[in-house]
This record gives sequence, structure tokens and C-alpha cells, in this order.
Amino acid sequence: MLGGDISLARIAELAVESTAELREVPGSPGLLSADLTERLGYTVSVDAGRGGYYSAQDGAVTWEWEPDRYVDIDFAMRKDVLPELGRPNMLKAVARVLAGTTEDAALFYNDDVLLLTRISGVLRKRSEDWWRGKDFDGLFGSGPGGERQ
Repeated sequence: MLGGDISLARIAELAVESTAELREVPGSPGLLSADLTERLGYTVSVDAGRGGYYSAQDGAVTWEWEPDRYVDIDFAMRKDVLPELGRPNMLKAVARVLAGTTEDAALFYNDDVLLLTRISGVLRKRSEDWWRGKDFDGLFGSGPGGERQ
């Protein structure tokens, strides 16, 4: 999720790498999707909206965000490909999107666990238990709380 008035096509390009795989979803104008399950372990959908409201857990704290305009990137993964293929490739896609944008951003897991935020340019890992034992520090920084500016 990125806050702001952002080009849907630009975000989709960063998230998917090859826009040739993106398709508009019939009956849902402005929703782009690509089934990358065989190659990357997920199906990705990208859409834009207004008046967003997001709430997620960051440990024992509820984090809320209400961006006026936003672009949402959704990664759907099957459980059988989640750990080895889906999760690492999803995080690489998120890293590409963050590297190619400057807007505030948040990464949610299962829509209710906050994993990562970038607010005013500061990138911070959240929900430390989720990250423990996973080798993704090279993608998002490894300082206390994963902060990086």
C-alpha cells in the first residue's frame, strides 16, 4: 500500500517486472492483475483508490492509516508455495516498489499484521516476530527496528 496520487501503471510495472503479464480485470476498471504463481509463487493485483482506511496489529498496538489517495498491491499465495517461492519473491517485489517510489507505504500480512512502514522517508520493520529467522535483511535494512533513511 502506497499513499498519494501515484501512477497505477508505474506501480504495476515495479511490482510485476514484466507488464506484458498484467491484465485488466473484466468488470473492474482500474484493477490490474497478473498470475505469476508458476514463476514467482503468487498472483498480484494492483488498484488505486480514494479515502483509504487501514488498521493492523504491530505487536500489541493497533496501527491505523487513512491515506486520501492510495495504490494497493495485493499478493495472493497458495500455502504450498508460500515459504520457498511466494514470500521471498513478494518481498523482492515490495523492495522494488519501495526503491522506485518515495511515498509513504505500509506492508500488511493477511490484511491484519503490519510488517513494514515507510513514513516521511524512514523505512521501519514492524512485527519483529514475523521477521525473526528469515533472511530478508539485505532487502530492507538490518538496523534496530530495520530503520533506514
